[in-house]
Amino acid sequence: MSSKHPIYEGKAKKLFEGPEPGTLIQHFKDSATAFNGSKQGSISGKGVVNNRISEFLMSRLEEMGVPTHFIRNINMREQLVRSVEIVPLEVIVRNYAAGSFVDRFKAIEGEPLGRPLIEYCLKDDALGDPFLSEEHIFAFDICEPIELEEIRHYAFRINDYLSGLFQGVGIRLVDMKLEFGRLYEGEFMSLILADEISPDTCRLWDIKSGEKMDKDRFRRDLGEVGEYYREVARRLGVLSGADVVDVASSGRKPQLSKSSAKKPAVAAKRKPTPPKKPTGKK
Repeated sequence: MSSKHPIYEGKAKKLFEGPEPGTLIQHFKDSATAFNGSKQGSISGKGVVNNRISEFLMSRLEEMGVPTHFIRNINMREQLVRSVEIVPLEVIVRNYAAGSFVDRFKAIEGEPLGRPLIEYCLKDDALGDPFLSEEHIFAFDICEPIELEEIRHYAFRINDYLSGLFQGVGIRLVDMKLEFGRLYEGEFMSLILADEISPDTCRLWDIKSGEKMDKDRFRRDLGEVGEYYREVARRLGVLSGADVVDVASSGRKPQLSKSSAKKPAVAAKRKPTPPKKPTGKK
């Protein structure tokens, strides 16, 4: 690690200068944070699991015609990604009432929302990631209307595909947080999916038992955080070896429904849709 040139360090990942121009090395850490960093901890092996899950999901989305920053896997904790200018916007897609949505609207946790709902937050820890309306986004010049339209299009498409993929392995995609970046190629700019997709950024519940399989286990002190992360990876088929649960650390496997014994459904490959004409650089 010492030979790499550090670019940025966040709560769950580090970025290093990549081996080629326009690339970065994304390193997944074992650290865990919640409530804008006020709660901190470490989950053994989390970085390895999240790296593998995000690699798998990003690759599947690429096959579906959703452009992402993922290039290739490097090792168990690192992947090579495209260098992008992150749009300072957290895009939250909700399928069921959970988290802050329940608190703000006094909703019933787990209640279906009828249709996917998108919310936006300013990506700024110092301000507590406040919620934004579209008018705020344009007033603060966070992105152009045509960019936000493209972000919404991709967000709904990602949600539709991942909801089906997770359902095929007995997991309900409750909600997720997405981030997008601007990729500059010569005089042109295009929007692509960035950051990661993992139990850190998604709420994932076992369909039969309702057990939480995501970072809410850390937020709410439910225990067995790493075991449930590994169970998500096992169902997706992205961890090698039959025993992916560290029995020595927990003494037992998480008590999940029998659906966890299923092999994951293999998503049919489709020909990627032709890319849109890139938006001109502003």
